[in-house]
Amino acid sequence: MKMGIKEIQEIIPHRHPFLLIDCIEELEPGVRAVGYKSVTYNEPQFNGHFPQEPVMPGVLMVEALAQVGAVAILSVEANRGKTAYFGAIDKCKFKQKVVPGDRLRLECEIIRQKGPVGVGRAVATNQDGKVAVSAELTFMIGS
Repeated sequence: MKMGIKEIQEIIPHRHPFLLIDCIEELEPGVRAVGYKSVTYNEPQFNGHFPQEPVMPGVLMVEALAQVGAVAILSVEANRGKTAYFGAIDKCKFKQKVVPGDRLRLECEIIRQKGPVGVGRAVATNQDGKVAVSAELTFMIGS
């Protein structure tokens, strides 16, 4: 199942400038999702991070991964209209710089869930297939 911005916004509450995913290319509700983020120079964070050498902040890469995971978990009919909140970030490793012009492939697989709490294994890779960041993201589903 493919989704554009409008379909993504029907599932998660994020909006510009904090909606950090451009599309969803693969979706298995409650199981996994794969999305993409095209990093462009005109994004607001690059005014100060860093003006001479723009680098996407690591926390924003993790947030983009979490948004893809939120699409996976909130696309389950029982979770429609709810919000997925961060519970924890574990085993997070940054491996590559992400700069304007990069296209990130964002994948999150739900590996555990019990009630409203679960864990997603998340990996962002650049257009060359190199891992930029990986982490286990704990989420809590709330109303």
